[in-house]
Amino acid sequence: MKFDDVKKLHQKRYREELGYYLVEGEHLVLELQKAAERNSQLLMCELYLTKEHADWRSPFVTHVVNAGQMAQLSDTRTPQGIVALVPVLPAPAPHRDEQAIYLYEIQDPGNLGTILRTLAWFGNLRCLLSPGSVDAHNSKAVRASMGAIFHVPVEFDVELATLRDRYARLACLDMTGAPVQSADFAGFDCYLFGNEARGLPRELLAGIDLTSFTIPGQGAIESLNLAATVNMCVYELNR
Repeated sequence: MKFDDVKKLHQKRYREELGYYLVEGEHLVLELQKAAERNSQLLMCELYLTKEHADWRSPFVTHVVNAGQMAQLSDTRTPQGIVALVPVLPAPAPHRDEQAIYLYEIQDPGNLGTILRTLAWFGNLRCLLSPGSVDAHNSKAVRASMGAIFHVPVEFDVELATLRDRYARLACLDMTGAPVQSADFAGFDCYLFGNEARGLPRELLAGIDLTSFTIPGQGAIESLNLAATVNMCVYELNR
């Protein structure tokens, strides 16, 4: 890919058009290289380095660039001198016993990255994003994921109404319902979580058979952070 196209990938429209995104920093590149050992499609990645990192060992095609060019590729105030060009790959087909986390119109890239990090830690979990959700390849989401974006199957633009055809057992988190500590909480195929401010759209849930669960609390505040909610629920699934 031409350098002039690579530097456009900070914008979502070009990520979608060109089918690539950028990751920056030594930790993320190391995680990417680990993922490439298991997924040969990631060997299509390319690496951009300043001369300080010119001896970096990588299976990827490598380009040494000057400080000015690196500043154009970097999305941080202080460029770290190493950026990878990564193809957007389709999620692999679901496998037996895999469970799914569905996020409806999640907006905060930090929340999404944190959730992906949790899903990668526990494994055997798929992330489904509704239309209108933040881009998982947004640089803030990628950084917050700490490399989990390379290890978790992520599907985009999944309509809520399609879930009932894909999954026999659906659950959602609500202010009402049985506590997540219930013995049957772990027995569902897909768990639905709503937008940070608005939750799940009640009008779209009318025709879907859902079981509601809640995280019991003392009620001193109105709600939990979305990422914290998902993290606690995923922990319960694996407890």
